Amino acid sequence: MNIGIRHEAKARRIIFCFALCALLLALGLSAEAQQPMKVPRIGFLSGATPSTISTRVEAFRQGLRELGYSEGKNIVIEWRYGEGNLDRLPALAAELVRLKVDVIVTGGPAATRPAKEATATIPIVMASDTDPVEAGFVTSLARPGGNITGLSTLAPELSGKRLELLEEIVLRLSRVAILGNSTVPGNAQHLREVGTAAEAIRLQLKYIDVPGPKDIETAFRDARKERAEAVLVLPNPVAISQRRQVIDLAEKSRLPTAYYQPEYVEAGGLMFYGPSNTDLFRRAATYVDKILKGAKPADLPVQQPTKFEFIINLKAAKQIGLTIPPNVLLRADKVIK
Repeated sequence: MNIGIRHEAKARRIIFCFALCALLLALGLSAEAQQPMKVPRIGFLSGATPSTISTRVEAFRQGLRELGYSEGKNIVIEWRYGEGNLDRLPALAAELVRLKVDVIVTGGPAATRPAKEATATIPIVMASDTDPVEAGFVTSLARPGGNITGLSTLAPELSGKRLELLEEIVLRLSRVAILGNSTVPGNAQHLREVGTAAEAIRLQLKYIDVPGPKDIETAFRDARKERAEAVLVLPNPVAISQRRQVIDLAEKSRLPTAYYQPEYVEAGGLMFYGPSNTDLFRRAATYVDKILKGAKPADLPVQQPTKFEFIINLKAAKQIGLTIPPNVLLRADKVIK
């Protein structure tokens, strides 16, 4: 009898232990299920102003939406802009690193450099970069080899093409002022390409450095003093942040001007030829998606542009008394009348 009672008591203890373990396991799973999922945090760094690149930013957001990301719900984006002051970018990059973002997206080489200097571990996605190999951001396009990958714009080659287009639309063109910024990565590559193109079509070039907003008016004054007949603007966050002033001075000086970003022409500038930046920024979202899913930047090849645009503003041409040849107009993807 006593033996039976002891066995029964032991069995009850075993059942109680199993029940208790099952309850604790259920409570643990419930608590785990109730814990909020980690929301990825993306850092965005650009030397320009928000209004300057608003269409590109929206294209990046659209790319994220197409991949299932909704800002403020399952992804957070920390936006940081230099507002045309490149000296602010190192501090902004360091701030993103302190926030421990999962990925940093850069809007151009001027932003990629400080991002690279701020971190060697957080993945960096270039939404648009002139020549990341020449700049030392990646080892090669096929094998980036570090924490940086993204998209290259092939911009140095295209600067030469813009010079050729100026030669087509300006009758008997012989002297061109080149407005650049020696502090921007890729500036030297642009100048080499422009020099090669100028030599082929026998044009004289005058390079004028524009490192800050106060240098813009001086640059156009120097261009007129050098008897320039046209202007080519190289990639420069300072210039595009002050694009209204650049466009007004080009018109006032009656100098046909070719630009490297469509925002200039949409704001009243004469001509743009280059990669579709909205397409590049939309494609940058695919890199962010792959990295958040575990891919390493070193294993993601740098891609090049697949869409290009040629835009002419006939209103701007009329303001300076310039007639665009019909054969050039026929090649334009967009004509602003």
